[in-house]
Amino acid sequence: MPRRSKSVSVVAVVLAAGAGRRAGTRIPKQFVRLPGGTLLDHALIRIGSHPRVGSVIVVVPRGRVRALEALAIRHPKVVTVVAGGARRQDSVRRGVQAIVGRPADIVLIHDAARPLVPSHVIDAVIDAALACGAAVPGIEPADTVKEVGAGGCVERTIPRGRLRLIQTPQAFRLDWLRLALARVSPRKVFTDDASMVEAAGRTVRVVKGSPLSFKVTTLGDVARLRSLLGDGA
Repeated sequence: MPRRSKSVSVVAVVLAAGAGRRAGTRIPKQFVRLPGGTLLDHALIRIGSHPRVGSVIVVVPRGRVRALEALAIRHPKVVTVVAGGARRQDSVRRGVQAIVGRPADIVLIHDAARPLVPSHVIDAVIDAALACGAAVPGIEPADTVKEVGAGGCVERTIPRGRLRLIQTPQAFRLDWLRLALARVSPRKVFTDDASMVEAAGRTVRVVKGSPLSFKVTTLGDVARLRSLLGDGA
């Protein structure tokens, strides 16, 4: 593990620009009120309170930028709020563009929909990105994984020992991430940021994630999060 240095600058880009339709809430899930603030507030508390994160950029829906500029009052490390794009990579691009003029060795890309990420996971991806250039947290699937064909029949059972369910924050050297964004095909859609870096020919290290870093996607996830927040998670 690399020796930690106070001279390393870490900037976090928190993505909160999605519509969150699968959650079944009246408003985008990242703005749903929970004990202690919105889902986005909780994500910013976890990321912003980490001692190695120097500043935070928040990417939100285009029509909410002005209304959410007050995030910087509640979360001192938030330096700017920018409008997202139609796809994930478009939102990441706009977040990374906002880093111009700010020192950044490592960039964390984090989903606002993962508000309970533990501090040790943030440390692990930063350390691995410093050593290898890019890192993501992942957990091994607990269930058996099968590949199913068009007719609904099992084609094969996939050994899960080498499989990982990938979470965020994902950490990258800034120059690697910029290069990946520059090489992204405008026709290809990426569901995570590491995929762009992999497509640019870079190797991504996987570190141990956490069950607490689950993604809030459905109403059931919202209920689970409320319960955990009520228990002081």
